[in-house]
Amino acid sequence: MQDRTGFTIRLGSVRRNIFLPKYYNPEIAARLASLQKTHNLITLGDLLDRKYIHAATGHEIGKMMYGTGTIPFIRTSDVSNWELKIDPKHGVSEQVYEQYKSSQDVRAGDILFVRDGTYLIGQLALVTEYDTPLLYQSHLLKFRLEQNSPISPWLFLACMSSPIVKCQVRARQFTADIIDTLGDRFRELVLPVPKDKALAERIESEVKELVKKRACLRDKIRKIPYWAQGYIKSVGEPLPAGAIADVIEHGNPGFVLSSLKLTNNIFIPRYYDPNLGADIATLKRSHRLVSLAKLIRKGILSWNTGIEIGKMAYGTGDIPFIRTSDIANWELKGDPKQNVSEEIYEINKQDVRAGDILVVRDGTYLVGASCILTEKDTRILYCGGLYKLRVEKPDQLDPYLLLALLNTPIVRRQMRAKQFTRDIIDTLGKRLFEVLLPIPKNASTCERIAKETREVIEARTKLRDRTKEIALEVEGIRITNVDDIEALDRI
Repeated sequence: MQDRTGFTIRLGSVRRNIFLPKYYNPEIAARLASLQKTHNLITLGDLLDRKYIHAATGHEIGKMMYGTGTIPFIRTSDVSNWELKIDPKHGVSEQVYEQYKSSQDVRAGDILFVRDGTYLIGQLALVTEYDTPLLYQSHLLKFRLEQNSPISPWLFLACMSSPIVKCQVRARQFTADIIDTLGDRFRELVLPVPKDKALAERIESEVKELVKKRACLRDKIRKIPYWAQGYIKSVGEPLPAGAIADVIEHGNPGFVLSSLKLTNNIFIPRYYDPNLGADIATLKRSHRLVSLAKLIRKGILSWNTGIEIGKMAYGTGDIPFIRTSDIANWELKGDPKQNVSEEIYEINKQDVRAGDILVVRDGTYLVGASCILTEKDTRILYCGGLYKLRVEKPDQLDPYLLLALLNTPIVRRQMRAKQFTRDIIDTLGKRLFEVLLPIPKNASTCERIAKETREVIEARTKLRDRTKEIALEVEGIRITNVDDIEALDRI
């Protein structure tokens, strides 16, 4: 029997001097053959050659340009769940943007595809009107579909997310130096486009509406923290000019600090940034400034950290092992990159409930990112680089209000100030608990923020879960059918 665990091919079948077995996985060819009756199998390279799709790569602008402005510079970690993050980790100035603007030419409707990296390769995001202007890095491909293309951007997005395309991506993903890359092998990807026009049109229509709804809700997520901090009075208001710039760490050219004010032998200047301290002080009139540590001492909040199960456990099953890169836009990714077996899950089972908040403790640009778990997210394990916060007394602090507060500009700035390098990565350590939360003094405002946050999260979660189902339906797979589940497991 020829399968991925062992197979033979003739020397004449070797292509482009590629001798990696996974590239020739016979199960992929068999699956594609089984789809021929119900699908038009279209090679991405053919669409490119016939000018139905245009592909372009981004630029590396250099680290010196990071943090010079508020125009997003999109990197591979900013792509998740068919969309871009609301808080990309790097912004550039108007001058830098103008330098690359014409050559990159990013428009609403373009699709960004991760070509280089490791577990992120194959991730896609459709650019919306909420995302521009932006620049994107060279590890991303930009696809633009022409009006006369036989496949629309919406159907293209669904087909590129189907299980068989993901399998092809993994098979063509090779290591180059210290990261993996698809190189130009993305042209070999075969897209399964349903022959059933009614099915194709339904998928196209639903994806279009789904992306639109999630984009609108994502814009609300972007505004909620500013509402909580008092920049605006509701998510219906536009953000004032300069509000986003307040989140950026501008640094401080110099200040004097008495040695008596040093804390825990910390000699890192930004930890004592007087500008940050002054901005926190201005909130005292309208907000109660309460540290996470105080909430823990009062029993309102509890915390825990995750575990490390070892790389040998990766890929042994279908239970998500949540890592720092699996958090985006206040939610978990629809397709976390590492999964473990039932046995490993039972041995290492963690106390996880709906309403728990995961906060990234270790990393670099991801430190401080957070999400709230829903009922569908509780059958998971989570890694040691994450803190789990649980509201023990929701009558005193709504967990959805806590999520909003953790993402306010002043809190994110505090996290940056307390984020230090340890070995090769940064960490917040237990300094997270020093962070002061700006809780609005107006109880009605707190209730409104919590309610809006809950409604947005619940709506986006349903749509996120639907994206996973649509990707399966492209191939005719329905998770209610046992045979289809077994077929999915095999591929």
